[in-house]
Amino acid sequence: MRRSRRSTESGGGPTARLVDDEAGSASLEFLTVGLLLLVPIVYLVLSVAAIQAGAFAVEGAARHAARIAADGAGASGTPADVERAVRIALEDFGVDADTATVAVTCASAACNVPGERIDVVVSARVMLPLVPDVLGLSGVANVPIESGATQTVSRFAGVAP
Repeated sequence: MRRSRRSTESGGGPTARLVDDEAGSASLEFLTVGLLLLVPIVYLVLSVAAIQAGAFAVEGAARHAARIAADGAGASGTPADVERAVRIALEDFGVDADTATVAVTCASAACNVPGERIDVVVSARVMLPLVPDVLGLSGVANVPIESGATQTVSRFAGVAP
């Protein structure tokens, strides 16, 4: 059997010219593919960070609001104090407090009974980063987040010191 020189040796034919013409294109390909992969990964990291910050904000707001509702059970300023605590907690994490809703519930009609459990649920919407408001995507480019907390009214509530 006779060996073919064309397949084993480069004798300066058309194949050798094509290989020589691609000198330096690996760096261009690396940059192109790198940018195509890097931009979505960076956006994903920014989005996850914004959602995580919103989750921390809503959880902290619900916990703090439940404590205030349980400590001030029966006090006249409690609903306003709960709303203010939620607003401050959300604004600390950069979440729009205007999109938040707060629901305070308890099992009985009077939430100021010692031993009563007060449930607070805070819901908010976190906007995804780098989405312009010009396109009208505010309804689509947000993530709803909800958290709840429960506190028990102290058995010493309403007892004068």
